[in-house]
Amino acid sequence: MTTPVGSIVHGPKASPQALPSIHNLLRLPAVTALVQAHGHTLIAGEARALLEGLRALAVGGTLAGEAVQPAALAQALTERVARRLASNIRPVLNLTGTVVHTNLGRALLPQAALDLITEVMAGPNNLEYDLAAGGRGDRDALVEGLLCELTGAEAATVVNNNAAAVLLTIAALAGGRECIVSRGELVEIGGAFRMPDVMAAAGATLVEVGTTNRTHARDYERAIGERTALLMKVHTSNYVVQGFTAAVDEAELAAIAHARGLPLASDLGAGSLVDLSTWGLPREPLPQEKLAAGCDVVTFSGDKLLGGPQAGLIVGRRDAVERIRRFPMKRALRMGKLPLAALEATLRLYLRPEKLTDTLPTLRLLTRPLARIQAVAEALLPSVQAAVQPRYDVELVALQGQIGSGSLPVDRLPSAGLALSPADAKKKGSGRALDALAAALRALPRPVIGRIADDRLLLDLRCLEEPRLLFEQLSTLQGLLAR
Repeated sequence: MTTPVGSIVHGPKASPQALPSIHNLLRLPAVTALVQAHGHTLIAGEARALLEGLRALAVGGTLAGEAVQPAALAQALTERVARRLASNIRPVLNLTGTVVHTNLGRALLPQAALDLITEVMAGPNNLEYDLAAGGRGDRDALVEGLLCELTGAEAATVVNNNAAAVLLTIAALAGGRECIVSRGELVEIGGAFRMPDVMAAAGATLVEVGTTNRTHARDYERAIGERTALLMKVHTSNYVVQGFTAAVDEAELAAIAHARGLPLASDLGAGSLVDLSTWGLPREPLPQEKLAAGCDVVTFSGDKLLGGPQAGLIVGRRDAVERIRRFPMKRALRMGKLPLAALEATLRLYLRPEKLTDTLPTLRLLTRPLARIQAVAEALLPSVQAAVQPRYDVELVALQGQIGSGSLPVDRLPSAGLALSPADAKKKGSGRALDALAAALRALPRPVIGRIADDRLLLDLRCLEEPRLLFEQLSTLQGLLAR
């Protein structure tokens, strides 16, 4: 292709006739290299889309003359192809202050899980093959023994998340009949997941007992009838009712259920296999405690406090778990081989509980010493100041983070970080200035996600274990803000 002639490039603007044909564009050396690297189909399709967009600009009289030069066209096409091939799911820097963030992937997988996935997923594996017997196996067997050992359960099964675990448990144990739950435990979590809706989807009839703040043993006893199939406890991890309250614990409720020949299920939501108070964190109920108290089934998540992949774990009495495992819905909700491998590797870390703060990223971040976080903030302060001034001021601040966004949202973690605010905070439009800064941080090669509060953009550094990941992007941030 030759350089467009002056008769069709009028001053700084180009006419539609200045654009090359698809054939000529594909013959440019740089574009030929793209075809060799990625194939004709992709490059031709992106070239066609590029030219159509440029033609629309030319017709409107807004296409710059330099945009139709061969080097510019090749560069534009190269950038289009890179964007087309870029993954939609990307690593980000979580500087929100929430360690187990629902929108940012929740728990970080431990290295042991990543290593196992890489090792066994590149080829065939024994997902449903019993190596000892030499025949078909059950994928639950990969993790059932570990779950039973760690929780004291007689049996265990797993599905793809805890919502599925609750749905399957109710459907298998109370489908077509009644399930009794305290009104104060009819929670809604992220994504409009409501316990009454889950009951309906599982085919069970919800029977509410008690009131929002007080439920007594007699409320359960009076509600039990011929159609009752299940009693259920739901851990309200995402809110707290204070003041004049009363609730029936699992031990007392198990006695009521078992006296009538009924099972008791307990949904812990986040779930933890170790006592977090050992490390000075808020204590969460443990599945092993609920089983010891008499619960027949306990459900909890794999990707929250447990620190593993997304999973719904179901542990409990053998006959109850077998009913759940055999229920037809189980196959539709089963875990795939990647999360199963990650779950097994994560559970094995709990066999060495003294090492968990080293091997389990979630616990490591939750227990990260405040002095270490402050040191990172102090080290980054001058470089961040240089990148955002004169438009923004930066200061070192004490912060209060969260353990989780959906789990334990009311518990706070002392932290430290940087607060960025418009240099002229009193000037009208400071809110837009903060939005622009947040957008620039999100536009970085590795997006940086902070939070806006009290007219400042806060970067909580609890989860920034590698400061270079932010430092190396500051020059790019400076360029974005200069536009």
